This record gives sequence, structure tokens and C-alpha cells, in this order.
Amino acid sequence: MFLRDVLATDVEAYLRMRCDPVMMAELGGPLPPAHVTRQVRRDARLAADGTALIKMIVVDDAVAGTVTLWRPAPDDATAAEIGWMVLPEFQGRGLAKRGVRALLDQARAERRWDTVHAFPAVTNGPSNGICRALGFTPRGEEDVEFNEQVIRTRHWTLDLARPPETGLPH
Repeated sequence: MFLRDVLATDVEAYLRMRCDPVMMAELGGPLPPAHVTRQVRRDARLAADGTALIKMIVVDDAVAGTVTLWRPAPDDATAAEIGWMVLPEFQGRGLAKRGVRALLDQARAERRWDTVHAFPAVTNGPSNGICRALGFTPRGEEDVEFNEQVIRTRHWTLDLARPPETGLPH
């Protein structure tokens, strides 16, 4: 498994992830294809110019998912939000956790952010488990708007200035 920047040519993978009702069940439902096509072009620009870390999780030359770190509030130069998705045929292999860990390691090395926030749906056991396993601190539940829907989430934070948890399996 390795991470690479998203490219404008990653449209098919984005469509498979963001237009699928099962993949988007925890995120308010599938997005319209036209929106997703614009999103991948925008994400490729943000990754290319270094504004955000938007990576494709790649296994055996196939895109398995994405992991993204971005600034949700442009006026806050230190806070970041992280999110991830793994296609169904690649789930259950630990790829999301490895991808998130690798991206957090990159963010630590770049020293561009202090605090990372994650907002998995309260019903998303695997994503909440990743937060717990990687040393995020739970901050409680809150409603977050995404995809024009209000989603009940569990808010997690991770201080990137703090050394990563030791003894965690890679």
C-alpha cells in the first residue's frame, strides 16, 4: 500500500466512492456525478498546489480509497480535518488505518498543522475505531452538516505536536 496525490484522472474512483449509496450511507447519501467530477478536479488542484493533502490509497496499482487532510476554516492556519474512504472490495484489510497513519506522519513531518479533527458518524464503528487506535481524543458528539445533510458525529482531535502513540501496530 502507498499513498499518492489525487489526480484529475481519478474520476472513476471518486464516482465509485461518492456516488454509491452504500459508501455514502454514513454521509447523507450519494452525490450527483456532476458534482463529483468537479470535486476531483478541485481536489487535484488543491493537492498539486499543496493547499491540502489529498491522497489516493493504492494497492497493487489499483485505487483502494482516499485519505484527505484539509483546512476547513481558511482563517485558522493550524487546524485541519481528516477524512477517509475505502472501496468495499478493499475493506477489512486495515488500509484505512494505515493510510490515515501515513498521512498523519506526513503532516507531522511538514509541521503545517497543530490539531487534526475527525468527525465520523456515531454509527460508523470502523472509523471511530481508527480514531481510537491512532490516539485521537474523543470530544463528544455533535451535529455536522455534510452533503446538505445534518449528520450526528463523534468529534475526535489529535495534537500533531504530541509524539505519536508508541506500540501501535503498523
